[in-house]
Amino acid sequence: MASSSRLTVLVAGVILCSLVRLSWCAGGGGGQRVQNYTSMFSFGDSLTDTGNLVASSPISFSIVGKYPYGITYFHRPTGRCSDGRLVVDFLAQAFGLPLLQPYLSRSNDVRQGVNFAVGGATAMDPPFFEKIGASDKLWTNLSLSVQLGWFEKLKPSLCSSPKDCKEFFSKSLFLVGEIGGNDYNYAFFKGKSLDDAKSYVPIVTSAVVDATERLIKAGVVHLVVPGNLPIGCSSAYLTVHSSSKKRDYDSNGCLKTYNDFAQHHNTVLQEKLQLLRLRYPQVRIMYADYYGAAMSFAQNPNQFGFRHGALRTCCGGGGPYNFNPTASCGLRGSSVCTDPSAYANWDGVHLTEAGYHAIADSILNGPYTSPRLL
Repeated sequence: MASSSRLTVLVAGVILCSLVRLSWCAGGGGGQRVQNYTSMFSFGDSLTDTGNLVASSPISFSIVGKYPYGITYFHRPTGRCSDGRLVVDFLAQAFGLPLLQPYLSRSNDVRQGVNFAVGGATAMDPPFFEKIGASDKLWTNLSLSVQLGWFEKLKPSLCSSPKDCKEFFSKSLFLVGEIGGNDYNYAFFKGKSLDDAKSYVPIVTSAVVDATERLIKAGVVHLVVPGNLPIGCSSAYLTVHSSSKKRDYDSNGCLKTYNDFAQHHNTVLQEKLQLLRLRYPQVRIMYADYYGAAMSFAQNPNQFGFRHGALRTCCGGGGPYNFNPTASCGLRGSSVCTDPSAYANWDGVHLTEAGYHAIADSILNGPYTSPRLL
């Protein structure tokens, strides 16, 4: 009972810290301090994009800007690749910040945060995909380096001197990703093998870490760098790369080799982030384990309220996982479920708001950030 009561007090304390927006709040036992962030900025791909892809390509990617995207929370399409909010939205709300406006359709007031992420974006620049013969698969050329350029262009409107920037960024949280997943997706969709993709891991992870260091050199001191999701549990991969061999699947029904690949990327990324921490000991670099957080509901979907499991999509065009590449969500031949909150998977590639909420809760309050975010 004493242990249970103490846990209740700790959780209540974390919530209270967020609600009252204290500058610092004592943590349980060790007196750990919790930063109050007054602004937030994010980079990445469709897992984080709040409207930049639609703003940059309103015709080519009109599906994301139309029903049924956005039906749950916003009750209208917003350019998010989900039925509602994303991890970045839940993090912003947890710190009492407004939802991040997309860089390409921002207002003049940017001091509380901006989202630079673009759906389909990659860690690598277009020449890399030309080299491997996959440039025709790119959704966008607005890669991570382009997004960093946007930030550097915006920076003078955030702070005007080194002293001013130091003060501003001491209370800013930066989300660097998730980014890199599409680099492999485009390769796989082009028919590249797992061994081919594995050879790309060193340069893809270096691009993510180099971007993180570039932000640090710009004065950023609080950064969350997420790893990749378990792509072997994605209904798109389960459909396109299905196997007749039972041994190719784990006990959750996910493809082992693709999950092993995602974990390899994440391991290499963490090793490089650790080296970066040693180089910049004054900076807080937090790794966010999206893989572990997502696997927790792949293993126990009912515990999270996912009555239809974690592998079947809410919005799709049929098949064992309700994913059909020729009738994907929003296209003719697809349909949307009546209760997206009962599903973890939204459209075969992206998660539902409920799925992202579960990850955000794990990142904020669970053991899935290292060091801990709160």
